[in-house]
Amino acid sequence: MSHERYEMVIGLEVHVQLKTRTKAFCRCSTNFGDAPNENTCPVCLALPGALPVLNERAVELALRAALAVGCTVHERSIFARKNYFYPDLPKGYQISQFDKPLAERGAIQIGPNHMIGITRIHMEEDAGKSVHDRFPGFTAIDLNRSGVPLIEIVSEPEMRSSAEAGAYLRALREILLYAEVSDCSMEEGSLRVDANVSARLHGETELRTRTEIKNLNSFSNVERALELEFIRHCAVHDAGGEVVQQTMLFDAHKNEVRGSRSKEGSHDYRYFPEPDLPPLVLAAVDIERVKASLPELPAARRARLASEYALSAADADVLTASRAVGDYFESVARAAGDGKLAANWVMGEVLATLNETGGDITAFTVQAPQLAELISLVKGGTLSHTAAKTVFATLRSEGGSPKAIAERDGLLQVGDDSALVAWIDEVWAEHPDEGARFSAGEIKLQGVLVGFVMKKSKGRADPKKVNQLLAARAGK
Repeated sequence: MSHERYEMVIGLEVHVQLKTRTKAFCRCSTNFGDAPNENTCPVCLALPGALPVLNERAVELALRAALAVGCTVHERSIFARKNYFYPDLPKGYQISQFDKPLAERGAIQIGPNHMIGITRIHMEEDAGKSVHDRFPGFTAIDLNRSGVPLIEIVSEPEMRSSAEAGAYLRALREILLYAEVSDCSMEEGSLRVDANVSARLHGETELRTRTEIKNLNSFSNVERALELEFIRHCAVHDAGGEVVQQTMLFDAHKNEVRGSRSKEGSHDYRYFPEPDLPPLVLAAVDIERVKASLPELPAARRARLASEYALSAADADVLTASRAVGDYFESVARAAGDGKLAANWVMGEVLATLNETGGDITAFTVQAPQLAELISLVKGGTLSHTAAKTVFATLRSEGGSPKAIAERDGLLQVGDDSALVAWIDEVWAEHPDEGARFSAGEIKLQGVLVGFVMKKSKGRADPKKVNQLLAARAGK
């Protein structure tokens, strides 16, 4: 039978590395890419007698994340030991939080009036890394990542398609970047996704057995893996079988999901309160201080930009995709006094340049005041749009003042009637057929002739005046 009979049910667990210089419970560096086992000490190596000390900055960043997604923060939360045995976990347990997490009950908006609930956010430390391809026949252990501070963000099982899962992840990543909680780099492992999926008949309310897919290193892979695993669940149900709760791995090269091991329940981890750490107690005044320090978040900024600058929803989406792009746009719009023109330039020339060069807008050579000045020159009739693009290209490579560049390079717009008439006469001489047809009443050729004049003048002719002069000539 077709899998269309079934509804996909998805819940996501997102592990986010907090943007701290040092680890969660010691002073070792969190720097990515250092030599294996360079950033280790008695605490993260689990040597006897070494005691953890909680990183205050990690707590503040975890708190920022929880408040940014609308969670209720508990003034008292408890660290716990999550016990399991694996070569890259030197203590034999991971310090995490269990029944008393940092925060609960938040939500992420993924569309108009469409919210996905967040069950909880808890703090924990990362494990080390098993490296299977360094020494033939052996597994190597790198403990640089052991003890790196994480938060785990657990969603409600409220997503009903792989596309919704992708939208949730992109929206969550955007919020975390705005709040400056993490760099969210999937390539470096600072954002990792475990996807839980099950299938049930449309109309059912009970959840069926789920499986958890790991080894997902991009949002598109999350979506592909969910589709494959959902189809497998449907086939098992159609055949009258039982889905086994287990951990699955996604192989992107083979485009397949395969079983890895049976899925543990919370009882398998034998959680108990961490005896070496006191409860984490937060004062209400500190929670409010962190809340007040949050920037305007993406959804609110999109709504404000659309209203304040009369932008379409699609344009507001592009201009708020990153906090830095939004800041740049607003600086340009305010200085130029024109939100629509600022949006056109930022979404056009600016973002096209950044996409082409792979650069970051915070280091972009054309700074916001320069672009605003360029826009003002176009608005004031000093520069044509064509000439402004030439000036923009020069600003990219040289920097400087837009007006000074335009003057130096002979790009200032010409509005003098005699100069314009001379260019029009030259165009008439070079394109006699079009000129004669236009004079005979073929008005649709006006745009073509304006283009010829603009090309002849190297973009310097005032197009408005050229149109007026051509219209007068047609009326003769």
